[in-house]
Amino acid sequence: MQYVDVASRLLLLTVFALALGSKVSSRSAWNEFVRSIRTMAVIDNAKAPAAAVATAVAEAGVIVLAVIPLRWAGSLSFVLAAGLLGCLTVAVIMVVRRGAAVPCRCFGASTTPLGVEHVVRNGILIAIALLGLGASLVNGSFEPGFGIVAGVFGAVLGVLMSRWDDLVSLLRTS
Repeated sequence: MQYVDVASRLLLLTVFALALGSKVSSRSAWNEFVRSIRTMAVIDNAKAPAAAVATAVAEAGVIVLAVIPLRWAGSLSFVLAAGLLGCLTVAVIMVVRRGAAVPCRCFGASTTPLGVEHVVRNGILIAIALLGLGASLVNGSFEPGFGIVAGVFGAVLGVLMSRWDDLVSLLRTS
């Protein structure tokens, strides 16, 4: 189970690092993110900047906790990731049910409107966070070589999850 913990940590670390980086990479990227929260219309417009900051802080928290090589930090990282993803998923479901064409700004300047595929992606990420949480609570032996393989596997899957819109688009056109 230790390898599941490592793979899950690296997957979520990669996803949240790419998401946070895309939001804070420039003032215009940040402004687009805040604008997308306003456009989602799931909270009061005046609270959008605070929601953006809270999202960024939570993403940074997941990243920091995921790199601390202690069991409690990994467990907290998984809990924080699942909680944040749960909130974001509820917001996406509200937008999708309303039929609003709001671009997904999860990983930067995407023009893809939020849709069911984003709910599915977030559901998969929540499942990974919960699987990682369970794995982080189990004792077991650990071989560093296998740990490296598990970490690389998780990071690669994290990159693929961050390109979810592109993957879905490829599957739709095939």
